[in-house]
Amino acid sequence: MKSASSRRGPKTPDGLDQVYGVHALQSLLDRGEAPRELWVQQGAGSRLKELVAYAQAKGARVKEQPRDLLDQLTQGAAHQGVVAFCPPLTPEGEESLWLKLRAWPSNTPPLLLILDGVTDVHNFGACLRSADAAGAHGVIVAKDKAAPLNATVRKVACGAAEVVPVYQVTNLARTLAKLKDAGVWITGTAGEADTSVFDINMIGPTALVMGAEGKGMRRLTREACDNLAKLPMAGEVSSLNVSVATGICLFEAVRQRQLAS
Repeated sequence: MKSASSRRGPKTPDGLDQVYGVHALQSLLDRGEAPRELWVQQGAGSRLKELVAYAQAKGARVKEQPRDLLDQLTQGAAHQGVVAFCPPLTPEGEESLWLKLRAWPSNTPPLLLILDGVTDVHNFGACLRSADAAGAHGVIVAKDKAAPLNATVRKVACGAAEVVPVYQVTNLARTLAKLKDAGVWITGTAGEADTSVFDINMIGPTALVMGAEGKGMRRLTREACDNLAKLPMAGEVSSLNVSVATGICLFEAVRQRQLAS
């Protein structure tokens, strides 16, 4: 008869986060970070041999495990035969944001992404991935009503969660006001806006605010924006997934900055 603990399935070692998937693990190792422990699917063979050897060289303890145990641990996610256990990620504090802005080089205008009420971890991870791809300098989230930096976020972000600074702030509206005082132009996205995001100047210091799916930005956040912009929608669909919209808006800023330079 199975014990109560075995019926509940395998557990992540205390105090550690799961990082699963070949690309996420490769990114972790390439940055010089070593997982404390690495579980590898039995019979995975040569396709993981080099990666496992790399992790061992960094100091990771390696254990072979049956596939069904890895499936249970990751709740059916595509782990690709490898699960690493690492210290959890923690967002940077608000003071860190102001210190970096005060020391910001004048020849590189900051490009920041602000997520207001995005609680879905898959969307958060995808937004981080887009932010990294677009060269955004940081992502700002509120302490409340925001997705955590957990294992699913790290998997979806494909390494971006470890390299894109995430700043956690207590009061988002107050943070927006301080950003404006620091010379950052705040553009909020809203479907009912009159102006297209393609007509907004994002060459200078810019923060893009993306609201939660369905509800959009909260009232105080909306009121704190310098302007509102929308993505023009030509079809029957009235809105896009927040992570898709984030990617489009960020790369419009990239396009403008490349043309300007």
